[in-house]
Amino acid sequence: MPSLAFIGLGLYDEKGISLHGLEIAKSAEIVLLESYTNIMPGLNLESLGKMIGKEIRLIGRREVEDGKWILDAAAKREVALLVAGDPFVATTHVDLRLRAIKRGIRVEVVNAPSIVSVAPGAVGLQNYKFGKSATITFPEPLSLVPYETLRINRSLGLHSLFFLDLRVEEGRFMKAGEAIRLLLDMEAKQRGGVVSEEMLMVVLARAGSPSQLVRAGKAAVLEDLDFGPPPHSLIVPGRLHFMEAEALVLIGGADEDLVRGYL
Repeated sequence: MPSLAFIGLGLYDEKGISLHGLEIAKSAEIVLLESYTNIMPGLNLESLGKMIGKEIRLIGRREVEDGKWILDAAAKREVALLVAGDPFVATTHVDLRLRAIKRGIRVEVVNAPSIVSVAPGAVGLQNYKFGKSATITFPEPLSLVPYETLRINRSLGLHSLFFLDLRVEEGRFMKAGEAIRLLLDMEAKQRGGVVSEEMLMVVLARAGSPSQLVRAGKAAVLEDLDFGPPPHSLIVPGRLHFMEAEALVLIGGADEDLVRGYL
């Protein structure tokens, strides 16, 4: 039956695909892999193709955003779209799903871990204490959306999760130190007392991978550290529960006196 299946692959490599997702991909006539909204550090495309038993076609930003030929194909054949993380963290995929529904195309969804679901537990923070998230983009020009998001979340005592800009097709991936510098630049521009070099921040690098790294500390210290290859994420904690504070010390190596100020 003609259909369009959105299949999440998780965060690290091809082994993150669920049995259900693998089953659907095997039965599909066309298998696509969207390769621009996120990166999977350990993904082996050849290995994934062998698991599925068919050729996988890589598609980029224009093909997904335009979407016409994908929808045309799904109106006649079974199409599987493989996506890093969870399919609908990226709004581009939401748009494609809605367009498929409007055309009467059957849509299937196979969810998977994403940075949104993994980050809180990875660093030891409670997921229901996070406010709105935002993306810190390359300054072309400098966007103040992350600053305003942080201002609102801090006023409510909530944690802030920041996605860091990546441009897969250009080979550009923002690192945590650059993101911290950009937040400090926003503070210098706005002077709202939202960001400081002394404030507690948490870096999460390569979430869900064997080389996952969590480091918590002062912004000025983290800014100058090398956290290795991407992807990186940045978290600015709000008010901490005592267990969260302990977790940032034990998991992230934070200074006890620093986290105590957030209780």
